Amino acid sequence: MTISERKTVESPVVDAESAAHTHEVFNQARPLENYNMFASDTALSEAVKRHGGEASLPDLAAYGVRCGSSEVIGWGFDANEFKPQFDSHDRYGNRADQVRFHPAYHELMAMGLKQGIHALPWEGNTRSANVVRAAYSYMQTQVEPGHGCPLTMTFAAVPTIRLTPSVAKEWLPRILARDYQPENKLWQQKSAVTIGMGMTEKQGGSDVRANTTRAVAIEGRGPGARYELTGHKWFMSAPMCDAFLVLAQAEGGLSCFLVPRWRSDETKNAVFVQRLKNKMGNCSNASSEVEFRGAEGWMLGEEGRGVPAIIEMVSLTRFDCMVGSSALQRQAVVQAVHHARHREAFGKRLIDQPLMRNVLADLQLESEASLAMTMRMAAALDQPDNHDESLLLRLGLPIGKYWICKRTPGLTYEAMECLGGNGVIETSILPRLYREAPVNAIWEGSGNVQALDVMRAMMKSPEAVSCWLAEVEKACGQFAELDQLIGQIKQRLSKPENLEFEARILLEEMALCFQAATLLQYGDSKVAEAYMLSRFQGRHSLYGNLPASIDVDAILSRALPEVY
Repeated sequence: MTISERKTVESPVVDAESAAHTHEVFNQARPLENYNMFASDTALSEAVKRHGGEASLPDLAAYGVRCGSSEVIGWGFDANEFKPQFDSHDRYGNRADQVRFHPAYHELMAMGLKQGIHALPWEGNTRSANVVRAAYSYMQTQVEPGHGCPLTMTFAAVPTIRLTPSVAKEWLPRILARDYQPENKLWQQKSAVTIGMGMTEKQGGSDVRANTTRAVAIEGRGPGARYELTGHKWFMSAPMCDAFLVLAQAEGGLSCFLVPRWRSDETKNAVFVQRLKNKMGNCSNASSEVEFRGAEGWMLGEEGRGVPAIIEMVSLTRFDCMVGSSALQRQAVVQAVHHARHREAFGKRLIDQPLMRNVLADLQLESEASLAMTMRMAAALDQPDNHDESLLLRLGLPIGKYWICKRTPGLTYEAMECLGGNGVIETSILPRLYREAPVNAIWEGSGNVQALDVMRAMMKSPEAVSCWLAEVEKACGQFAELDQLIGQIKQRLSKPENLEFEARILLEEMALCFQAATLLQYGDSKVAEAYMLSRFQGRHSLYGNLPASIDVDAILSRALPEVY
């Protein structure tokens, strides 16, 4: 029965027994749950296949069922509603520095670690391991992004720890173990550990060379030697991890250290949590402010080479910012499409309203472009011995991190608006996605930091520019507008005196070029054409400005199968 038909039905006489039943609930979408996050995501499955991950499709589909289950989705809600609680001391007055999490957080952590989201590319037995890992992370992040922070840091710490074989021998088997042991005890007593990170200080922020935390050698000096660290960290993520990568000033300059929660003499290390940060988003993740008061740590890499030692970790965490923001976009889009399929207004379902179709198709285009760029970077990570792919990453990661993360807040807001009032109610996932959306744009280097990093890479490695241009020029000749923008970028690069001031303009142009070229090479032809017509030929200050010539049916059919 339609809404209009319901209005014509004469209301029955209400007796006392049914007086409490004031209305029937209809014209509302049911919760989007118990669906397969992988099988329902055409763009994701295509990307995995195109980049060599065919053998993992059955496992990814099985994980998609798990991620889309009502149980796991419920964990995501609980982990955010019941935020981490900090206990500075135990009930007897002993210093504890303990963070308590809702059981749902631990369930999500165990799920990700046992799937190998932190370890898959380092195990060396899966083709296209970074592509496959990104797909797993992409799905799990849609459930709950906050717990992804320790998963990412544990994954990304591996190259830095490998710099010092004596440390790697002890720690890497535990880091790469597919298990979760959250107990607060000696790392030597565990078979599986997680890694956090503490770089930021209040006076420096992204300028880590301004750090004042000091490191004094107490047993030898240099890589693998034992030091004591004293200082303050404004942000240290996931304080319940078993150890942290920390930057501190040693005698030879800024250096990198591995600082465990427990000392080698089996006493609590002098890592004192001052408070948990009360963040607008990422609420399930315990970000903390800490003091080191002679904390024991081991030097990683060469003394005075702390930034180069930790930069590989930062590159991988920035990649995961791309994965995470792409995942937020995807979940926002499917929520909007699902709602529009089940909601009727003005005599038609929302999904059948021309203007709503324009908005939803536009959101889907943005989501697919973000995923295409992210998975192309994952494919490059899968070729560490390919010099050109490494050069492509040098520009592609900061450009992708800048653009995708900055596009996500606007997209999540637009998706929220598609749900109307229901979109701002906290029992919906949309408010959580919206609060989460700015986080990745700020963490691991905000927009200006990414832009300056691109400028620095261009100056230090001109061949990276040539490699990037060669990649996008593979799509030349298909659309005049793309060819024209590539020429415009080359012209801008020929005037280095203006580059820093116009860096954001350059990054936007490069991001649009790269997304267009990637969609044209690896994506769906209808999506690639629509992206070109809307982002290059059309007006795109807001979503919902697609020209009528675009095949909206083809695009929307890729967003979410009708069965859901």
